[in-house]
Amino acid sequence: MTAEIKKQSEARMNKSLDGYKINLSKIRTGRAHAGILDHVHVEYYGSMVPISQVANVTVTDVRTVSVQPWESKMAAVIEKAIRDSDLGLNPSSSSGVIRVPMPPLTEERRKELIKVVKSEAEEAKIAIRNIRRDANNELKAKLKDKLITEDEDKRAQDDIQKITDKFIAEIDKVTADKEKELLTV
Repeated sequence: MTAEIKKQSEARMNKSLDGYKINLSKIRTGRAHAGILDHVHVEYYGSMVPISQVANVTVTDVRTVSVQPWESKMAAVIEKAIRDSDLGLNPSSSSGVIRVPMPPLTEERRKELIKVVKSEAEEAKIAIRNIRRDANNELKAKLKDKLITEDEDKRAQDDIQKITDKFIAEIDKVTADKEKELLTV
């Protein structure tokens, strides 16, 4: 009974951690990576699809992403979608290939982005702690209804705390890695 609560809590914490990592991947550093265009969508035969479904997205060098549409008529549409996105990128097209140079970040912008990263980290930690609270409340309810003993309750709460600590440490590690990446010129 307590094992199920622990398992559910760990699964929910894992989802929170994954969501945090996805949010961090959207924060642009000065370096090029193919995933930067993942949330940019284009209209393709009447439906909105990610660029990766209509073109080949690759990194040509440290500061440039290359987008090669599978259909030549999509080049202008993709270029416009990238330009209109909230990424602040200025793509240029030549012979069917769209080059997206990554502008270098200013020191001030790097510090702003680090604040954003720390804010995202805090939100992820709050989500993890809320999951812990929910699990502990569930355990208390089971103890009150005499479905588990006090020893089982104590042991399960300790296990849930260990799981929580593990996920918080992982968030701290991911945050530190992202900060290091942002500060690298």
